Amino acid sequence: MLLVIDIGTSTFKAGVARYDGSGGRFVSLPLGDGRKALLRADPLQWLRAFEDAAARLGAPSRAAVEGIVVSGNGPTLTPVTGTPALLGGNLSLPAAPARLWLDRRAEEEARIVSRVMGSFVDPSFFLPKALAVKNREIEIYEKTRWFLSAPEYLACALTGEARTVIPSQGFETWYWNDSALAALGLDKEKFPPLVTPGAFIGLVTPAAAARFGFKANVKVIAGGPDFFAAILGTGSVSPGRACDRSGTSEGINLCSARRIDDRRLMCYGHPVKPYWNLSGIVSTTGEALAWGRELLGMAGLPYAAFFGLAESASAGAGGLIFLPYLAGERAPIWDPHARGVFFGLNLGTGRGETARAIAEGICFAIRDVIAVMEEAGAPVEELRVTGKPGESAFLNQLKADVTGRPVLVPRLRAAETALPPAELLGLIALGAAALGAYKSAEEAVRDLVGVAETFVPQEAAKPVYDDAFGIYRETYRALKPLFGIEDNEANPSGNTP
Repeated sequence: MLLVIDIGTSTFKAGVARYDGSGGRFVSLPLGDGRKALLRADPLQWLRAFEDAAARLGAPSRAAVEGIVVSGNGPTLTPVTGTPALLGGNLSLPAAPARLWLDRRAEEEARIVSRVMGSFVDPSFFLPKALAVKNREIEIYEKTRWFLSAPEYLACALTGEARTVIPSQGFETWYWNDSALAALGLDKEKFPPLVTPGAFIGLVTPAAAARFGFKANVKVIAGGPDFFAAILGTGSVSPGRACDRSGTSEGINLCSARRIDDRRLMCYGHPVKPYWNLSGIVSTTGEALAWGRELLGMAGLPYAAFFGLAESASAGAGGLIFLPYLAGERAPIWDPHARGVFFGLNLGTGRGETARAIAEGICFAIRDVIAVMEEAGAPVEELRVTGKPGESAFLNQLKADVTGRPVLVPRLRAAETALPPAELLGLIALGAAALGAYKSAEEAVRDLVGVAETFVPQEAAKPVYDDAFGIYRETYRALKPLFGIEDNEANPSGNTP
């Protein structure tokens, strides 16, 4: 059996399953404190969630576990200030508050890091955050033993081993290397050795094994960032397939047959060789939906009610356009100064049009990334969705209509009663391959992953959304000078979309 764990921004997902995905049990637990916890978080919440999830999965399941695979959100940086221990029967690993992926306040440090690395590095990434800790919180910096991400923190608490998991070789530009650390005056020993997904991090310590009822010598396996697991779990392993990982933010990861060099996107090795992962991250999509639900007085209602309200308005939301830049934006504009906008308000704008404009706005942001991918020469044939928003038939159809691409909902072929999130399904494939049940993660994915449902673009919606998308892009182009300082380091493309 495998124990698979994905640490999201607002949700902790865990499950146990056999190597073929059968016999699975899965749980999902809330994390954080709403929007207040989007910049910093208490790392101990991840340990508490692990303990809660382990208890819910049951002693018989824990006793059968042979490997634990952990992935999580990022780029999140946690300054670990102590060593793993069991205190009062609970896991403990002292740390300062984690700097979550949405924290982009290290703008000055990002400019310095970008010059050292010779290419643009966003303020949300690891080195700018670590340099900001040294520059602004020297006491925490001096106490820090290691800088770890969320899944690495949990893996360290279980094994005592500190490792940094990068998605693939060539990704060091967005992490670090020895020469960059030296140039920035950062202590090398605080930055653990780099490994790739599927690598063994270490064995669960005897004390932790006894506490949780694991057998001896359970292996902890690097799962990497959540998007890596989602790529596998959605079956996005052939050129033209794009994984649309939706949650608080949205990651579009396209399997490309060739390397694409475009400063508006990120390109590095795909989980399946010899392909490339062409990536664009949209900062606040699911968070925009949460914000819109609160704005319209629907905070206590399920998202189905919000989507029902949006569906009551016609395509195009009565001419209302929404830019979902509620915390700046990453791909494809890379502008930390960008802000959310409603454009086209009129006397006919009601609650339905407002809800639909918000939903359409996040779909336009996705289309913006896809359009840049295709401008750069990488065709996008389909979107494979995962995440809580991906459970909405309305939103899936809207994504298909706005982007003009089929939207596929993946499933576990061996599903019995519980369907795991794609991240957990990807971790099952990764762990099964690491422990020898399959020759490769790709072989495991092709055996494990199927498609439950397909949403096809409606031709009648095409002219409406083609026109609205043009206005969406032009609205940002026109307002960009008003958002903040013109800065090619903030917008590495050097132009507007």
